[in-house]
Amino acid sequence: MAPVDVLMVGTGEYTTGFVGSAEGGKGSTSDKKVGVVGLTMFDLRRRGKVGRLSMVGTSGNKFPAIHRGFRRKVQLMNFTGDHLTKNIQNVYNGLDVSFESFPANDKRDPEAYKAAIDALQPGSAITIFTPDPTHFPIALYAIQRKIHVLITKPAVQKLSEHQTLIEEARKHGVLVYIEHHKRYDPAYADARHRATNGSLGEFNYFYSYMSQPKSQLQTFAAWAGKDSDISYYLNSHHVDICESMVPTYTPVKVTASASWGTAKDLGCDEKTEDTITLLVDWQGKEGSKSQGRRATGVYTASWTAPQKAGVHSNQYFHFMGAKGEVRVNQAKRGYDVTEDDTGLTWYNPFYMKYAPDESGNFAGQGGYGYVSFEKFVDAVNDLNGGKVALVELDRRGLPTLRNTIATGAILEAGRVSLDERRSVEIVREGESWALK
Repeated sequence: MAPVDVLMVGTGEYTTGFVGSAEGGKGSTSDKKVGVVGLTMFDLRRRGKVGRLSMVGTSGNKFPAIHRGFRRKVQLMNFTGDHLTKNIQNVYNGLDVSFESFPANDKRDPEAYKAAIDALQPGSAITIFTPDPTHFPIALYAIQRKIHVLITKPAVQKLSEHQTLIEEARKHGVLVYIEHHKRYDPAYADARHRATNGSLGEFNYFYSYMSQPKSQLQTFAAWAGKDSDISYYLNSHHVDICESMVPTYTPVKVTASASWGTAKDLGCDEKTEDTITLLVDWQGKEGSKSQGRRATGVYTASWTAPQKAGVHSNQYFHFMGAKGEVRVNQAKRGYDVTEDDTGLTWYNPFYMKYAPDESGNFAGQGGYGYVSFEKFVDAVNDLNGGKVALVELDRRGLPTLRNTIATGAILEAGRVSLDERRSVEIVREGESWALK
């Protein structure tokens, strides 16, 4: 069977590494200077796991700067100077960076994703790396056309939307996968195994922290504090990790607290929180071995960390169980580089390794960022080939919609708690979830 065709929705930092407008755009200053999604998909195509590639944004005039060439179903002509040719094709042994683009280079269309999805055959797939409020309409449009979907975290902003997508995905027989790549970080994955196999005992306490430097507020200036917040963006990582570590527990109450002032001083919307902390009460599920037990989770996220902290993202957590505990600090990773211009920096090649191999090819297939996408592509190809059923993918513990609903509930409850200045209860009856 032919490998899956993939449409990449969103053309920014995570997809291409290109940020800004067509006139003032440039490569990202973060650790994702050449993106993640596009590079991974180009390499998966080289390896025969992906077929035709396409990309859609809202402004077609950005495409010449991202990659110059003919737009429609033709092998793109390459020119030195454009972002993907310069930073991917010329670096990785001529790696093919061609794709079909939407909308036309002279058009702006916020709903161009519809034409791009309509150009796909049922059984194709899309990746969604766009502002949080757009995830739901894009995913729903694709699902209803029998297209498999990968969504960057958070899946959606509302619990009701999460449940609607579950129902629609079941109805149309497609996989919806949330790109929670931290599940594939080897240290995090090993810690999760120790928690779920019982060696650490019953869940008692979880604390996590994740931050990014203030420069990210410039990258996300168009939506920061207006369309979404730092808890949706960063706390989603560790809330999901905690959810995956404690399958016999369910969240029952969320109380959120936030600091603000720094982001406003930097020109962001005055409602932009600097740092958000979620205090979550977890309860053992009825009928499980954990029934009657209670646990506490504390999740903190910030995007106002120092500019020259040496790491792009501080990230660590502490899990304590009745019989043991685990601490994971993935900020420094034992790998530091010192240069005259930038000083001391701790890089993270374990997420995406950008150094080519001895033959000049991309060699980052073992990075957990790459692995996350490959897991999705492999699952879709197996589904399309009749080798696996959707229910089995849920059982395997992949970050599917069903396996991430508690995370969705906690994140929205945190937003409501901040807005209404109160604790928010999470109520679950069977497969139905609600906030109160």
